Amino acid sequence: MSAFIVSLPALERNALILRDVADAAGCRIALALKGFSCWPCFEFLSPWLDGCCASGLWEARLARRRFGKHVLTYSPGHAPEEITELAEISNHLDFNSLTQWTRFREEVMRHPRFASGELKCGLRVNPQCSTGHTPMYDPCASGSRLGVTPDMMQGADLSGISGLHFHTLCEQGADDLAVTLDAVERHFGHLLSRPEISWLNMGGGHWITKPDYDRELLAALIRRIRERYGVEVWLEPGEAAAIHTGVLRCRVLDLFSSEGVNHAILDVSASAHMPDTLEMPYRPDVFQIVGDASLRSAQQPAVRMEGECYALAGKAGEGAHTYRLGAPTCLAGDRLGDYSFAEPLAVGDELVFDDMAHYTMVKTTFFNGVRHPDIAIQRKDGSVETVRRFSYEDFEARLG
Repeated sequence: MSAFIVSLPALERNALILRDVADAAGCRIALALKGFSCWPCFEFLSPWLDGCCASGLWEARLARRRFGKHVLTYSPGHAPEEITELAEISNHLDFNSLTQWTRFREEVMRHPRFASGELKCGLRVNPQCSTGHTPMYDPCASGSRLGVTPDMMQGADLSGISGLHFHTLCEQGADDLAVTLDAVERHFGHLLSRPEISWLNMGGGHWITKPDYDRELLAALIRRIRERYGVEVWLEPGEAAAIHTGVLRCRVLDLFSSEGVNHAILDVSASAHMPDTLEMPYRPDVFQIVGDASLRSAQQPAVRMEGECYALAGKAGEGAHTYRLGAPTCLAGDRLGDYSFAEPLAVGDELVFDDMAHYTMVKTTFFNGVRHPDIAIQRKDGSVETVRRFSYEDFEARLG
């Protein structure tokens, strides 16, 4: 049976790195729920992080109910029937456009939490500075719907706004943040200098917990902004909190050859369970559980079980046993790619897809009625606890 398994020690390792960075930079770091929202793991993150950022009402509710601390809420479009509750449970409520802020300003500013200072309002800005490599994930692309551009800010009434928010990065380093900050200061530095602007949210996309990330540069950039403008700085990474912490284990259901291609049908779906492999796209690392310990690879998956030996699968043709990994759905393109394995596969074998905690579980669906993988956590002693097992009733209730 397939299962997502998240390592609690690995989550804590990432959280400690984030805490060290926050302390060195003098900033605050929140968990982005759009990247990782497996709330049974929150108790291992909340001691080290300053809260959560939410993409709307439901995530804000989850943050308030299960994580506590600060709730930073932003959406490209807030619904009018949700504003009152968002004002009640958010600490920062950020708006994507001047039209949305103008529409809801009076209602928000009448709220007792705004008057007391518990609720602060911000505006997302677009510095028009693209540093990423995947157009789908570029918020600064021409004609973007995300954030207010510099020309729109000319003469804008910002009364009630106390912070600015930008998010331009996606799995990028501190050098790209440096380029972005130059653009932010060039276009919006005069606003950051205003006495009523007291905080700056630098969004997510910072790969802080990657081994080669330049954390010293990040801390220096944040300290520069804090000192120059006298603002509190927030970061809200999603992938940095959960990267290299989880796997998706699955089974081989069938093996056959067709027109010279060896197919392995798995009990998981790229479309339903690993959509970024089609959307990003990217090629996940896959490990085979092998019986010959001499085949063990230097690289190992994020979650390992006692007594198991793992061999990293290679590209097609690199080994003697190449298979095209596919899903049990009707979608012709629902496949994971061609991989070569150290040993031939057999029906019933388990494979391990690595790094499947961030931006994976949050995107899963019940497409084609494929059974949803369990969700489990691995504790420090190596034991594994299933925290959610999905049933047919979950599938049936999905649309009725």
